Amino acid sequence: MMPILLSGLVVFITHTLEAVTGFGCAVLAMPFVTALLGLRIGVMVITVLAWILALYFAVVKFREIDWKQYSIITGFMLAGLPIGMYLFRKIDSSSLKMVLAIFILAVSAYQLYRLGMNRATKAPLKAKGALPYYLFLIAGGIIHGLFSSGGPLVVLYASRQLRDKGRFRATLCLLWTTLNTIIIATYLIEGSFTAPIVQTTASLVPFVLAGIVVGEKIHDKVDERTFSMTVFGMLFLTAIFMLIF
Repeated sequence: MMPILLSGLVVFITHTLEAVTGFGCAVLAMPFVTALLGLRIGVMVITVLAWILALYFAVVKFREIDWKQYSIITGFMLAGLPIGMYLFRKIDSSSLKMVLAIFILAVSAYQLYRLGMNRATKAPLKAKGALPYYLFLIAGGIIHGLFSSGGPLVVLYASRQLRDKGRFRATLCLLWTTLNTIIIATYLIEGSFTAPIVQTTASLVPFVLAGIVVGEKIHDKVDERTFSMTVFGMLFLTAIFMLIF
């Protein structure tokens, strides 16, 4: 019972944060929940719980989804996803993960500095300027296939193109719904969902619902600048977690 309660606390905190920003619950929760429940069970449980939260916002905030940006992000990420899934089975990914974490740490720290100094936010990307960010999205797909946490690279693009906090959250949640549906489908095809995993997942769903309620209230109260600082603060924290775990 204690591992479930502690996992529930982690799930509540991390899913509250994602309910505010639209990303981050899986990569933040994974180290703690897998330590408490075991790697195999923890990964599958967190994937399903993150899918539930993302699906909720994708449905409830359907009108706020930016379909053009969703199509761009999803298309490029799906191009990279199979590569990541292949590399996951073929290479030692620890070095790649550290390089990625350092890169995200540097970018998020720079953006927090700009926001702290009240520097003007950069304009939305145009055609030629968007090319490096499209490469970020492909890399995000590869990283999602490797670590199930490609969100940080996606946010670097989405923070430029999705300025409204509601559109940002709704569009990213539809993206996570899409990607995690694919991953969960593979679990079902493989027959990985055993009765204990289903029971553990069900016992943690109330913590997700509580996180949604609290996160919604916080999201509605923060202004755009505070929201941007929260987003890049989450990126910074995510990078720290990737370096430690």
